[in-house]
Amino acid sequence: MMVLIKLVSYFILVILVLVSVAFFTLLERKVLGYIQIRKGPNKVGYVGLLQPFADAVKLFTKEQTFPTMSNFIPYYLSPVFSLFISLVCWCLMPYELGLFSFEFGVLFFLCCTSAGVYSTMGAGWASNSKYSLLGCLRAVAQTISYEVSLALILLSMLFLVGGFDLGLFESYQRYCWFSVLGFPLALLWFASCLAESNRTPFDFAEGESELVSGFNTEYSGGGFALIFMAEYASILFLSALFSIVFLGSSLVSVFFYVKIMLAGFCFVWVRGTLPRFRYDKLMYLAWKSFLPVALNYCLFFMGLKVFLEVFLV
Repeated sequence: MMVLIKLVSYFILVILVLVSVAFFTLLERKVLGYIQIRKGPNKVGYVGLLQPFADAVKLFTKEQTFPTMSNFIPYYLSPVFSLFISLVCWCLMPYELGLFSFEFGVLFFLCCTSAGVYSTMGAGWASNSKYSLLGCLRAVAQTISYEVSLALILLSMLFLVGGFDLGLFESYQRYCWFSVLGFPLALLWFASCLAESNRTPFDFAEGESELVSGFNTEYSGGGFALIFMAEYASILFLSALFSIVFLGSSLVSVFFYVKIMLAGFCFVWVRGTLPRFRYDKLMYLAWKSFLPVALNYCLFFMGLKVFLEVFLV
């Protein structure tokens, strides 16, 4: 019975996440419109509120095409796997309201983000197009590079809380947020999240004119929609994780959702403001800038935890 309750709860959570993804796309288009001094979508429904549903109907009812020479099974399953990974991550949210309880939630998150690389690789390789293959190789290289700093930043925070459970972060930040204690780490985390989700200024996988739109060149209709939904579901999840790890949010508080909205708005704001990086600066930033800072902070917090344990307990 308990297993059934957990599954139903997770199913409801997934539906709510997908609805959130739909309206997040509307928010992005509205905000980008006002940044560029124009109106966003405002024709379908009241002030454009039904636009995401019109887009969904249009994309999923288009004719499903696939390249004749493609490797059909991985080509077809890669977008599905990508969305599946993005949605599975949500089950480690420490809601304590009938959902799963993860003692090693952070470890599970790192495993899921690492597995997400395979869907990008599969989508690019199975298309049997040189443009898609080059695009997916570059996307995979970028994702893996920034995952290293992402994991080290998380490790720094884990030293402070002394466990892998996301539920611990709320109790440890009752009096002081970790974003205050390690402000540069919070900025590095946000920048790494931008790179992890292939967002501006790291959106080489999506918008490089020399590679004809990267790894998803051969996708249209439903396949493209699934890749798109996976990206936005991961953006919302990374915003929620930022809120838990650095802003000390309780999931039963309305402020948690306000913080997610603000973090998601920052993703859109960055897209409307910053130009794309030069590609040769990308790996320089990952290995020569982010990694040393994350390593230094990791060692600092490890020493701080040992000092607190030995001298103050």
